[in-house]
Amino acid sequence: MLSATIITFNEEKNIGRCIDSLNGVADEIIVVDSFSADATEKICNSKNVRFIQHKFDGHIQQKNFAMEQATHPMVLSLDADECLSNELKKSLLRIKQQPEFDGYFMNRKNNFCGKWIRHCGWYPDRKLRLWKKEIGSWGGMNPHDKVVMNEGTTTVFLKGDLLHYTATSVEQFKLQQERFAAIAAKEIYEKGKKSNLILNVLRASLMFVRKYFFQLGFLDGYYGWVICSEGAKYTFRKYMKSKTLLNDNTGRKK
Repeated sequence: MLSATIITFNEEKNIGRCIDSLNGVADEIIVVDSFSADATEKICNSKNVRFIQHKFDGHIQQKNFAMEQATHPMVLSLDADECLSNELKKSLLRIKQQPEFDGYFMNRKNNFCGKWIRHCGWYPDRKLRLWKKEIGSWGGMNPHDKVVMNEGTTTVFLKGDLLHYTATSVEQFKLQQERFAAIAAKEIYEKGKKSNLILNVLRASLMFVRKYFFQLGFLDGYYGWVICSEGAKYTFRKYMKSKTLLNDNTGRKK
């Protein structure tokens, strides 16, 4: 038996597609919503899901809360802007019949402004999204969370893609990156990571070179340039924002 979990906030454009892709695969679908102001709740209530509203304290915290609501031993976690490919559905149905491993990785295929991105480090974007509830949970660093399995667990790779619809416009992507940078800055500050202007410029430059040249982002054309350049800006912003947080809090202590 398999539980699917999704967290949402104002996802009326994506949530229907996500839920529909899980039909026939998940034995229950749980949507944990952080009080959406759009039609997300209405769409969810029109489908066969458990809809729960819960205060958002961070991506990791919200996804672990969603996992805790699952009543079945296997948990499949999707973001609202993701859905299962037909090949991945087949792989998951086979696993349900005979789950031999503790966790299952899958490739995430990212769609950017209507184009499937093949490079920039975006594909294959390997994610562990199916696991035994009792021996794994969400960890990592907000907003880039990941499933962390207990020591000694076994994992395997599944065929098929998890389809991810990242942004419908460049402007939307830029705003998302700015928002994520603010979240990541807080995490960096709390973990006490070092940050200064020269180091941050170096980090951002290396990020761009790695994604655009070594990971062949230039082969994705204009959108490859946008993804790589905005990724570099995101890296610079999050460390500079963490430096600002450090300076502000040091000043208050004085």
